[in-house]
Amino acid sequence: MTLIQMRVFLMAAQLGSFTAAAAALHMAQPSVSEFVKRIEDAYGMRLFVRGGRRLILTRAGEELLPLAEQTVANADAADRAMRAVASLSAGVASFGLLRNANYYSLAELLIQFTESYPGVRLRVVGLNSVEVARSVVTGELEAGLVVLPIDSEGLSVTPLRRDEVLYASADPTHLESPVTIADMSERNLILYDAHYGWRDPTRRQITERAQLLGIVLEARIEVEQVESALALVSAGGGDTFVARAVAESGKCPPNIGFVPFAEPLYDTVALIHRENAVLSPATAELIRFARRMLDEPEKAPSSP
Repeated sequence: MTLIQMRVFLMAAQLGSFTAAAAALHMAQPSVSEFVKRIEDAYGMRLFVRGGRRLILTRAGEELLPLAEQTVANADAADRAMRAVASLSAGVASFGLLRNANYYSLAELLIQFTESYPGVRLRVVGLNSVEVARSVVTGELEAGLVVLPIDSEGLSVTPLRRDEVLYASADPTHLESPVTIADMSERNLILYDAHYGWRDPTRRQITERAQLLGIVLEARIEVEQVESALALVSAGGGDTFVARAVAESGKCPPNIGFVPFAEPLYDTVALIHRENAVLSPATAELIRFARRMLDEPEKAPSSP
């Protein structure tokens, strides 16, 4: 039994005639009669008593009526939901953000998106890039922004912006010249993203450089948040490294200074989603906003 057959039967039952049902459905009356006849022939039973001024449901028709009402109502609801999502008047955007997203004005991005599409709900998860990548691969998130490098198997990766990584210290003698890996091995390091440790993308880059030189780097103190690391640096507990966006945010303790690495080091912010994935309209539009924000950091994303 097809949806169109259910819809025709339901309209005939509600209006009491094939002629009225045909007019309501913008169909020819013989076509309406034929759709009902096909149901009856398929099951070998009549759905209506014909011949009077108004169609009367048989017992079989009475059994089918509530099921047809539910089926048609569910189909109409599904159609409304899909049209709402397609028009961005509803739906959910599922997105992952790198841990230091606020330093890239991405909070402003979310505010502007919700103002442009008030009917769309946002599910935005702020995680280390390692976890964002894993969640996109498994389908927990549709897409996300990460810092490279990540394990990219099964992912489409689009680099969007490079941000230099700077060495941070409250000791002026540690800021007299660009810092080398050898310099770092002799100093007390305070590092954030403790949970992910050396799997963190920025740490991975530094580890790879150290390995090539035969140097092992160890953290004296590990914390989760970059703000906590900077507070400890400010108190004289050691040194750390941060992206330029963090260094220039105006939120760092004033006694901390920054110098580049002797071999320049960069965080590359990239957009990821599963290979060959069809993104929901809401998430695809949020991605457009994010790309505009990161490609042109001084400009706000425009509404459609």
